Amino acid sequence: MNTLNSVALSSIDVYQRWLSPLKGFRCAHAALFGGESCSAAVRRLVSEQGLVGGRADIAARFQTCRQAYGHLLGAQATGGRVQGVCCCGPVPIPFRCG
Repeated sequence: MNTLNSVALSSIDVYQRWLSPLKGFRCAHAALFGGESCSAAVRRLVSEQGLVGGRADIAARFQTCRQAYGHLLGAQATGGRVQGVCCCGPVPIPFRCG
């Protein structure tokens, strides 16, 4: 495994261990569809394909999470309960669910 992949995996581990538990909620993709969160999916993709080799799949996952956020936001606007923060990029995007 190259250094770039090791740094990426270590960064995801730090996020999952120390930052994510402080949030107390999952990303929009996991909130809407269930299954693994974006950080878990990206960790798996980097492990399997490498950071550079998996960049298209990683970008696709973040795009799907953004779309899930839009769907959950629409549910909120129509009276549904949605709550959380999407982990799609450097700026957390709040949403409500549940």
